[in-house]
Amino acid sequence: MTKGRPQLDRRALFSSAAAAALLAATGVSAAGAPRQGGRFRVALSGAMRSDTWAQGDGLFMQVARQGLIFDTLTELAADGTLRGELAVDWRSDALGHVWQFDLRPDVLFHDGARVTARDVAFSLRGALGSGAVITERGKDRLEITLDEPDAGLPLRLSAPEFIIRSAHAPMAGIGTGLYQLRHFAAGQQVIATRAASHYKDGQAGWFDEVELVSIPAPQVRVQALEEYLVDAADLPVGHKGCDRGLMVAKGCAANRDLAHPAQIGTQRSMDNLRAAERWWFG
Repeated sequence: MTKGRPQLDRRALFSSAAAAALLAATGVSAAGAPRQGGRFRVALSGAMRSDTWAQGDGLFMQVARQGLIFDTLTELAADGTLRGELAVDWRSDALGHVWQFDLRPDVLFHDGARVTARDVAFSLRGALGSGAVITERGKDRLEITLDEPDAGLPLRLSAPEFIIRSAHAPMAGIGTGLYQLRHFAAGQQVIATRAASHYKDGQAGWFDEVELVSIPAPQVRVQALEEYLVDAADLPVGHKGCDRGLMVAKGCAANRDLAHPAQIGTQRSMDNLRAAERWWFG
């Protein structure tokens, strides 16, 4: 395996903005250093009574999966820099046809089981489709051979459809994310508490607890914000927000006692679905 053209190597995906990304990762902003504590309440659209941890792609479940319970191999920072999450390194052949990913060692699922290449391979086989051949190379490395070259595979793997599940309990809400599932009512509510120990300690995950509630109507989500029943909510693009809400990102509003890094990801709503990881109470 050669490292190929520079743009296919992990290090080439880290620009000179790496220092800024590090600041974003640790939450440094004009609001000051992040503080631990509190319950973050979020009103979201897109929930369905048929939602499960393996089914349902509305915003509610996307935030629940990627923003709380699960991790992906890579993560797109707010400034657009790609960085490792469960993967610590990756490389490809010259064309981006064969990829190798080195996994973060000694990461545990919320039930205490160790994450291995078997879990990652199990998770990605369905998501990448039948044209990808995924081979385990020991416990902490896997190889992905694509049917067609893809120089952007590491970036693609940061999307919510590529969360890493446990092979032993794929239908359960058991992941490696910053928050551990405590309660799930399909189409209604998710409650998760901060993991006691996590590899992102000191960099992300400032709330003690996160509650997601389903509120389908945007005007009701605005009312919930105005009455301080929730701390943040998604709003339709172009919505004027509310009197007491502070628009912090396209399609999202939050009350003024919330703080966030100076830069917020806008590729998807809720700081690229990761508001619960990156924000805190100021």
